[in-house]
Amino acid sequence: MSVGMSSTREARAVPHDSTPRPPGDAAGLGVDPDDLPDGLVVADEHGHVVCFNAAAERITAVSAEDALGSRLEQALPLEDLEGRRWWQLTDPYGGLATRTRQPERNLLLPGGREVLVSARYVRGEPTGPVRRVVVSLRDTEARRRTERSHAELIATVAHELRSPLTSVKGFTATLLAKWSRFTDDQKRLMLETVDADADRVTRLIAELLDISRIDSGRLEVRRQPVDMGAAVGRHIQAYVAAGQPADRFLLRVEQPLPALWADPDKVDQVLSNLIENAVRHGEGTVTIDVTPAPSPREGEDVGTSVIVSDEGAGIPEESMNRVFTRFWRGSKRGGTGLGLYIVKGIVEAHGGAITVGRAQGGGAEFRFTLPVSTPAYLT
Repeated sequence: MSVGMSSTREARAVPHDSTPRPPGDAAGLGVDPDDLPDGLVVADEHGHVVCFNAAAERITAVSAEDALGSRLEQALPLEDLEGRRWWQLTDPYGGLATRTRQPERNLLLPGGREVLVSARYVRGEPTGPVRRVVVSLRDTEARRRTERSHAELIATVAHELRSPLTSVKGFTATLLAKWSRFTDDQKRLMLETVDADADRVTRLIAELLDISRIDSGRLEVRRQPVDMGAAVGRHIQAYVAAGQPADRFLLRVEQPLPALWADPDKVDQVLSNLIENAVRHGEGTVTIDVTPAPSPREGEDVGTSVIVSDEGAGIPEESMNRVFTRFWRGSKRGGTGLGLYIVKGIVEAHGGAITVGRAQGGGAEFRFTLPVSTPAYLT
C-alpha cells in the first residue's frame, strides 16, 4: 500500500502486488476509483476482488469491506436474463485464451435488479493467462428513462399523425369517388383542408428531424448577419395580417444592438414558437424586448437578448423546471409539447442560453440570449 493512503482508501482496494502506486490509486488505475461515475470491480489473477469502488457499492448494495478479498463470483453473483450464472458461462480465467473482453449486456443482481455489465480481461501477453479482470457496472435507470422517452415520442407522433392523415385520406377518397357530385366551392374547401393537414404533417416531421439532430448533436447552424429587431417585426406583422389586433403587440428595441451572426431560419423558428405561445396561451399585451446583453460565450463581451412576455396567468412555479423538456404543455390547447424543447436546442446550438420566469405583468416571460459570434475573418 502506498504511503499517504487514507484508511478509507485501504478499505476500497487491496493491491495484488507490491508495485508502488500513487495515493488513491490502489488498483493501479491512474485515478481514484471512487471518482469514477460507473461501478468498478477489479479481480486479480486468482479471481479475488482487489478493487470495489463507491459506485459499485451503490449499484450492488454490497459493501467494499464484504467484497474485497472475496471471489469475483461471490462479490458479483450475476445471472443472465434466463437465470444462468454469468461467471460460470463466461469463465474468464479458464475460457478461450484469445478472449479479451465481454461486451456490455443486461444482467441480474440478487433480487432481480438489472445492471449493465461489461468486462475486460487483462493479459500479460496476447494469449497468456489472465492477470486481471476489470468489470464495469452501470445502473439501467438512465437507459430506462431514455427508452420511456422514446416510447412517449413514438406514441405522441402516432397520435399527431393519425388525425391529419385520416382527414387527408377521407377527403381524397371522397373526391376521387364522387368528383362530379361536388360544386367547385365544395371541392375547393376539401382541397384547402387537405392542404392544411399536409402542412401539419410536414411541420411534425420537421420537428422530429430537429429533435433527432439536437439529441445527436448534429444540428447545423448556418450563420449570417441577423437584424433581430426586424426579424421580430416581421412576425408581428404576420400576426396582424392574420387578424390579431395591432395593439396586442409591443416591440421595444434598444439601440445600438451588436452585429449578430446567427442562422436566420432557426432564429425565426425560435421567435415563432415563443411569440405563438404568448399569443395562444397568454393574455393581454405581448411584449417583445430586444436589447444588448452580456454574452453567454466566453471571450465575448456582449450578445443580443430577446424577452417575450405576456400578461396571462403565467407558468406555475412547480412547472418551471419542466418547461423545456419533451412533451411539456402549458395548457390542453393542442400542440405536441415538443416546441420549447426544440427552441432550447436551437439556442444552445448557437452557444446561447434560454430561461423562463414570471413577467412583471404576471404572465410568462421567456428570455434567450445569443452570442454575437462574429466570424474570425471579420475580427
